[in-house]
Order: sequence, then C-alpha cells, then structure tokens
Amino acid sequence: MSVVPSDPQNVVQLPPEPHLTPPEVIARAKAIAATLVDRQAETEQRTFYAQDTHEKFAEAGFYRLLVPQSYGGYEFGPDTFLRVAVELARGCPSTGWMYLFGAAHALPVASLFQAEAQDELFADGDFICPATVAPSGSAERVDGGWNISGVWSYSSGSPYSTHFLGHTLVPQGEGEPPAPLMFIVPRSSYKRLNDWGEQLGLRGSGSHSVQLDNAFVPDRFTINDHLSQLSIADGTPGQKLHRSTMYGGGPLSFMLLELGALAVGIAQGALDAYEELMTSRTTIYPPIVLRTEDPDYQLHYGEATGKISAASAALFGAVQQWNDLCEEGPAAFTREEEWRLATISREVIRLCWDAVEGELFPTAGSSAIRHGARIERVWRDLSMLHGHAGYAIALKTMANRELAKAHFGIG
Repeated sequence: MSVVPSDPQNVVQLPPEPHLTPPEVIARAKAIAATLVDRQAETEQRTFYAQDTHEKFAEAGFYRLLVPQSYGGYEFGPDTFLRVAVELARGCPSTGWMYLFGAAHALPVASLFQAEAQDELFADGDFICPATVAPSGSAERVDGGWNISGVWSYSSGSPYSTHFLGHTLVPQGEGEPPAPLMFIVPRSSYKRLNDWGEQLGLRGSGSHSVQLDNAFVPDRFTINDHLSQLSIADGTPGQKLHRSTMYGGGPLSFMLLELGALAVGIAQGALDAYEELMTSRTTIYPPIVLRTEDPDYQLHYGEATGKISAASAALFGAVQQWNDLCEEGPAAFTREEEWRLATISREVIRLCWDAVEGELFPTAGSSAIRHGARIERVWRDLSMLHGHAGYAIALKTMANRELAKAHFGIG
C-alpha cells in the first residue's frame, strides 16, 4: 500500500511501538490465538472475550492496525489486519469475530469522515467501533445535529467498544421514502444491553445490542448515506487527510471481505481439531489403525485442506486486488468492482463451509461433536456465519444481481 506525503502542518502522533512491523503483529496473533483454544467455553459463558485477552490485544497493537498514523495508529492495511483476524478466529471463532467487527471500522471512519470529526474520534489511539447496517431507531433534527434514540442489535465488539457506528432513517418530503443517516457516537452516548449468548453459535462474540436514549449527535458525526451504498468515485476525505491510499478504498467490498476472513480462520480451526482426532483416535472397522493411516480419513483431510487453502488464496488475492484498486484511486471502485470483489468472498465462504460441513464434521465421529467439543463448537460458529445476512442475503443473492446490473448498466 503506497503512501503520499503528509500535510506538513499535521502533527503526527507516534504509535506505542514506532518500529513494529506487520510480520511481528501477525506472529503475535498466532501466539495469542494458541492460548484461546482452551478458553472457548468460558468465552461463550461470558458472551465476550476476557479482560486480560482485551489487554493483550491492546498491548499487541491490534486496535491500532487500521488507525491512521497521524493519530498514533500503525496504518498497516487490510492484508495485515485480516491475517490477524484469521489467526484469532482459528483459535476461537467468537474472539476473532468480536475482534474483527470491533476493530475493522477504523478504516471506513478514517476514509469517510471529515478531519474535524476524526480529530475527536481517534484522539485516544485505540479504536473499537462495532457497526450495524440495518437502520433502526429514530432521529429528530435539532440545532447543530440530531437527537437519536433506539436499539441496534448485533453490535459485535460492543463490550470493549470506544464508539458505535449505526444507521437510522430520517423523513424526507411528502411522498418521498425516508433516507438513511449514518452516524457515529462515543461510548458515553450509548448503553450495552445484556442480550447475547443464547444463539446457536458465536455465543462469545460480544454481539450485544446497543441503546441510545435521545443522544445528541453533531452533524460532523453524521453522513447522509448508507455505508453499503456510498459512492467514493469523487474521492474521500481520508484520501486527502492521510498518507495511505487505503483510505480511498471501497467500503462495501472491504466490509464483505471481512466475512471471508472469518470463514477462513474458523475453517482452519476445524481442520486443526480434525487433525487432533486423526492423530489420537483409531478407525471403527478393521483394520483398526490410527486415522492418520486410514485411506478414507486421509481423503477427507486432504479434500478439506485443499478447499480451505483455496479459500485462503482467493481471500488474500481479493485483498490484493482491493489494494491495487486503491493505487488507481477512488474512481476505480465502481459498483461493478465492489460487487465483483464481494462475489470472491462468497466463494471463499462456500469453500470453507463445504470443507467443514461436507468433509470434517460428518466424519469426526459422534463423540467428537458432543457439547463442548472443539469441532462441535466450530461447526456451530461457522453455521452462524453461513446464516449471517451478509452472506445469506448480500453475498448469495444481492451480489449476483447487483454485479450484473452494474456490468450491463441497468438501473
């Protein structure tokens, strides 16, 4: 990811470790992920990852990976950020999910909001901002901004959040449909509800609802549009404010690539669990040998490995394409390109689901899928991703139609 000269009048804050490198951050993620495997049950019970895990993430710099350098961030880019998320999801899907959807939104915030807002939003360096795309609540126009009230569900990352990014609908002229309003608020403006943990999977993902009660949101913290519909063809504030070209990237495609990264990490965790079973358990029917020596288990393991490896290659190939479009400039992020990249993420998730649902889960054995077993939990978690609206609705249906319409210039 290239950089452009910084504004000489802009005072750049140094991050805690100025010489930290992307490989070092990824290595830290791998080391921490190894400690998360045995803590999955407690994470589910708590409904979010532990305070000491949060502190390790902060110390490792994970909450600054996408924060601009001018605000004390590392500005490492999507490749490093998503590789960290993959490793964490591999160790604990709930933890990886909660981390990614808390830390990812530093990128759109740094891209889309004006300097005055960013100076406040990134003042503390670490940035954890869950976001929801489903409009909810209500907004009343007041002098200098809006009073916003409502409840926004599925705000993954909310337990340790510093901000929240949401959408609501505001009335237009008579006979006109309401228009979306995107807004961001600091932690002092909302309350986290205790309403998560009873779902099939991802019970520890910290996907609680947040509630605003007549919170004043100044105009500088709002954008009259929806995150998934924003056009950046004419450039972004972040493109002009910051050194990295990633702040002129497409928010829709990046948002949907995030799901692919989580699928890859979760599927790799399933493969790890399956490998443990292969090296510790024997076949049921003669000849009684370790599963590693059985041709059928070898076949299932190899089939799953190939699909997950292909998914990983497709994911990071798409990330590189996203970076390449950033180099060309915001105008390169047409709706067609945004949706084309999104369809790659769809295929990434399909490959991961096929590997786990088709190869690993049905051949692991009933004793390995009892409650609390790693592969049982991983299957539940990936099932939740498979049913997530970002995949089941946006990627499986909308993406195809929107890509075709954009390509043929329809509507």
